[in-house]
Amino acid sequence: MAAEALTAETVALRLQRQEEDVTWLWEEVLRLRAELLNAPDRCQAEEPCLSREVALLRAENRDLRYLLDRLRVCLAEELSRQVKLERASRATAETAAAAQHGAGRVAPGAQRLSSQNQEKDIKKKEKEPDSEVKSQPNFIKERLKLFEMLKKDHQLLFAIYEKKGDPSNGITVRVADGKTVEGEVWKTTPYQVAAGISQELADSAVVAKVNGELWDLDRPLEGNCALELLTFDDEEAQAVYWHSSAHVLGEAMELYYGGHLCYGPPVENGFYYDMFIEDRAVSSTELSALEALCKAIIREKQPFERLEVSKDVLLRMFKYNKFKCRILNEKVNTPTTTIYRCGSLIDLCKGPHVRHTGKIETIKIFKSSCAYWEGDPEMEALQRVYGTSFPDHKRRKTWEKLQEEAQSRDHRKIGKDQELFFFHDLSPGSCFFLPRGAFIYNTLMDFIREEYHRRHFTEVVSPTMYSSKLWEASGHWQHYSENMFAFDVEKDTFALKPMNCPGHCLMFAHRPRSWRELPIRFADFGVLHRNELSGTLSGLTRVRRFQQDDAHIFCTVEQIEEEIKGCLQFLESVYSTLGFCFQLNLSTRPDNFLGEMALWDEAEKQLQRSLVAFGRPWKVSPGDGAFYGPKIDVKIKDAMGRSHQCATIQLDFQLPVRFNLTYVSKEGDDKKSPVIIHRAVLGSVERMIAILSENYGGRWPFWLSPRQVMVIPVGPTCEKYAIQVSSAFFEGGFMADVDLDHSCTLNKKIRNAQLAQYNFILVVGEKEEANNAVNVRTRDNKIHGEISLPSAIDKLKNLKNSRTLHAEEEF
Repeated sequence: MAAEALTAETVALRLQRQEEDVTWLWEEVLRLRAELLNAPDRCQAEEPCLSREVALLRAENRDLRYLLDRLRVCLAEELSRQVKLERASRATAETAAAAQHGAGRVAPGAQRLSSQNQEKDIKKKEKEPDSEVKSQPNFIKERLKLFEMLKKDHQLLFAIYEKKGDPSNGITVRVADGKTVEGEVWKTTPYQVAAGISQELADSAVVAKVNGELWDLDRPLEGNCALELLTFDDEEAQAVYWHSSAHVLGEAMELYYGGHLCYGPPVENGFYYDMFIEDRAVSSTELSALEALCKAIIREKQPFERLEVSKDVLLRMFKYNKFKCRILNEKVNTPTTTIYRCGSLIDLCKGPHVRHTGKIETIKIFKSSCAYWEGDPEMEALQRVYGTSFPDHKRRKTWEKLQEEAQSRDHRKIGKDQELFFFHDLSPGSCFFLPRGAFIYNTLMDFIREEYHRRHFTEVVSPTMYSSKLWEASGHWQHYSENMFAFDVEKDTFALKPMNCPGHCLMFAHRPRSWRELPIRFADFGVLHRNELSGTLSGLTRVRRFQQDDAHIFCTVEQIEEEIKGCLQFLESVYSTLGFCFQLNLSTRPDNFLGEMALWDEAEKQLQRSLVAFGRPWKVSPGDGAFYGPKIDVKIKDAMGRSHQCATIQLDFQLPVRFNLTYVSKEGDDKKSPVIIHRAVLGSVERMIAILSENYGGRWPFWLSPRQVMVIPVGPTCEKYAIQVSSAFFEGGFMADVDLDHSCTLNKKIRNAQLAQYNFILVVGEKEEANNAVNVRTRDNKIHGEISLPSAIDKLKNLKNSRTLHAEEEF
């Protein structure tokens, strides 16, 4: 008790000292501010105020900043004028060319009329709304003025802190190789530490990580810490780099359009910024001018400055922008938050950022589109501008090549060209799979069904529609009802299911369960519906109607490790067959977790042991687990190096409690709760087909191909035999066709089949008919020669059943 009392007294004394320090600091701020206002020309040596010379230099610096901002506005005006002149010049050239083309046939009066129309067109273009801001908007000036005042307050606080001094301001910084570096609290920055090790290291670093938290390179360290320096090769550093680039784009858009910025996040391989502009759209012809303005901002090497400011002050700063005010009121739940400045732009932002805009070596603004505020078509329409950036030109060239490749591999293009699927406005977000697309769909599900059988999963069929009472019990109605299709039936509210787990809980609970039955593995391909906003729908990657290879395992706590091992082996088997490599991340207990900590600890240990036994590399993502249980996130990489999250392995301690699920334990306890493991490998079958079609570029592996065999007769006399061969393969379970088009030569037919991505082309003539054989070649024009028909069918069956990725080479 004496020790506890001593501890409490020590804490009380520390709190009292901190309160005294805060009071003293505030009094110093008020005193210094009064001195600066009342006596700008005098400065006593012992006071931490500014000399007259320093004050004059700062005033000159403000004037220079103002001139710099004006120059940027002038640059925007000049770029916009150039765009208008180019438009007018093109219009003149086109009209002149048209007039010249018809010079011999047009009457003189008609020529004069054409000339008058041309002048009218040019005048009309000149009267179009200006694309640039004539002068810097007032909100930018007011925002900068408030920022400078807040910045001075922060600088005064630092000056007072330095004057007061503290003998214990030394800190120890642990760097990556285990070495330690000495520094000063609130002074030493990650960049200074990096420069002390190697200037090359400091220059190549994009951002720092301090005790696991991303940190600006120029932000002072606040205590003893472990320091990591991340380069552009790191995914987190790439996100920071592109986020900083988004701020550059945001600054350019404000100067060019004068609209109100909304969100500007990093995305995969780039960034975008949304802006609200009344009665105005961003034209693709303006992107080059925007890019030029971004490059000018980059050349200025504007520093990224960070300030932590109260929410009330920020509401005043952004009062002109209703979107920023919404973010502050709806998303910010703390008394203060951070803003960042680069040049004339000041934006709400958690950060961190690169040191200055000059770190962005090359930038490309390549696309604009329409969007809605937070994807809701009922809200304001916004203009979205996309860009990307890189620290060197070599990476940019690589990206440009990948963009060209991505366009040719777009699953929507492949789906249309190969007649696999289409969408219709009468059922938005719901795909129509044509016969060849349905073949791929069903073949994937048959593959998973085989794996289910091997691994002792039992397939079930559950309802598509449930009463809202089920969703209230599961918790989805409170948190997910906006994403569900709901409707009234006989004075009750029903909804289409967006997931299978609540229905599987009813299946588990429909009769008493014993420990001898566990684990129970329910698999379900039921149709799911989610009310995705129309603005977010995108081909097969974001749909409203879809199916999953969804399964739920009901097991004891002791069985978690073994079941997780089985789930990992399952996904390895499927992904290796499809040709994907994958990355594993263990997401652990978040701050808002529910349940007993001891149960979480035990579950996380079992997940770790399963991952270690699995033998593949994995990482820990602390605090990224769901509130109801830890999980393993799985990301696959496609042929173009893009990452996709499809598989999930998620523990759930809360759903069994919500549905009061119990089983009788070995000891006779009939109130034991099972653990649920949510797992999927393909995820959405629709989305997986999109990923596969782009990964293969439309060159489907033989077992999954919607065009496996094309039979081509040498001439009309062999057509009957060609039809017989095609029928034999069709009856053998293959997607086989025969080409009887008389308008094409033999070579043309072979080429057409290769372009259509038929895996095998079988040419038959009188010789093959006499020998009951076929002449085999592949879509890559590899000729295997003549082989008997029964032997060809057997070989292709074996290749199909083996699900090899290279059947054409292995034939």
